[in-house]
Amino acid sequence: MAEVLVYVDHVDGAVRKPTLELLTLARRIGEPVAVALGNGAADTAAALAEHGAVKVLTHEAAEYADYLVVPKVDALQAAYDAVSPAAVLVPSSAEGKEIAARLALRIGSGIITDAIDLEAGDEGPVATQSVFAAAFTTKSRIAKGTPVITVKPNSAAVEAAPAAGAVEALAVTFSAQATGTKVTARTPRESTGRPELTEAAIVVSGGRGVNGAENFAIIEALADSLGAAVGASRAAVDAGWYPHTNQVGQTGKSVSPQLYIANGISGAIQHRAGMQTSKTIVAVNKDAEAPIFDLVDYGVVGDLFDVVPQLTEEIKTRKG
Repeated sequence: MAEVLVYVDHVDGAVRKPTLELLTLARRIGEPVAVALGNGAADTAAALAEHGAVKVLTHEAAEYADYLVVPKVDALQAAYDAVSPAAVLVPSSAEGKEIAARLALRIGSGIITDAIDLEAGDEGPVATQSVFAAAFTTKSRIAKGTPVITVKPNSAAVEAAPAAGAVEALAVTFSAQATGTKVTARTPRESTGRPELTEAAIVVSGGRGVNGAENFAIIEALADSLGAAVGASRAAVDAGWYPHTNQVGQTGKSVSPQLYIANGISGAIQHRAGMQTSKTIVAVNKDAEAPIFDLVDYGVVGDLFDVVPQLTEEIKTRKG
């Protein structure tokens, strides 16, 4: 069976969930070979093996932390040359998409970004995408070279499938471009204790109807009762009610959680483009004609200031 390279997104050896999803998808088209780079790379092996990696190629070097992107591209190209894979899968983060694009250019292959599903095909892997502001779903395959595909978080359920996970050292020679852009400082992001927006299984968002920064406490309370991330519409962040880093939409972040709860959001196409692939969508809006109701699985016509606190309390009660 052909091998499939999976780029590992990890923090000091702790593998992030989108990588485990990639391993699940990779098993549909071949045998996953994971590529783990940087500090703690070898510590990823157990989790990767548990989720189907037949091999784990590792390489630790200061360059991965000290310089931007290119050292990782050099390493992934080295893994590509060593394995000759049937496909290369990368998480659809901002950095992941840049790594994938640079690799595809180097190896002369086509690239598909933001896939939401992956299946085997007679002429190579077939990727499903949600395109044109989520108005259409397309199926695509690479016509030239080895497919390089980035996959959005929450596109597949994580499934354990124990494999050998044999750890092998990857030989990497960094290119002259690897040290072209140096990281000069880092500032830790202030932790909210909530999951990262693009990776969260549940997202609770607020929009213009929240009517003020102080009222986002209601949205946060509901999110915390569900262990969810907090999102916001463009109108809310432009008004200064919530950070731009939490914006969901065409000009913000694209999310695809298992559950998306929109509160006081009308449902303009720009917002829908960022959340339309959510598995289950719930909306609370006092305007019965709001466009968001054309999209939802469940809708509540009512004032969010009445509905959301009651929902939060009911969730807390049921959780005991």
